[in-house]
Amino acid sequence: MVNKQLDADSEGIYEVIVEVIKVRGKCAVGYKPGGKFAIKGFYIEPKGDTAKICIHALTGMISLLSPFIHGVSAKTLGIGSSDNEGYIQCPDPGKPYTCGGTVIFKAKRIKKLT
Repeated sequence: MVNKQLDADSEGIYEVIVEVIKVRGKCAVGYKPGGKFAIKGFYIEPKGDTAKICIHALTGMISLLSPFIHGVSAKTLGIGSSDNEGYIQCPDPGKPYTCGGTVIFKAKRIKKLT
């Protein structure tokens, strides 16, 4: 028997907008609240003036974003309280442990791609 909550959508994948919600400390890439990028299928597309994608943040979120773009609920993944919106944090802890800072991102599923 397949658990429907864990059953990814086999009919396609979703476009997801990832937005910077909060920065604690100093982000080495320079992320600021409101910065965005889109995940469209299997590529990342910067939005507005957000031209940089931090590899540290990306590695911290990719294991959650991959099932999310394939239809797994944010609630099932444990990253949100609704199906289509979740929150992910950069792994840099910031001061006093590093000279950087951590960033909190909102991932919002907006439409199914064909």
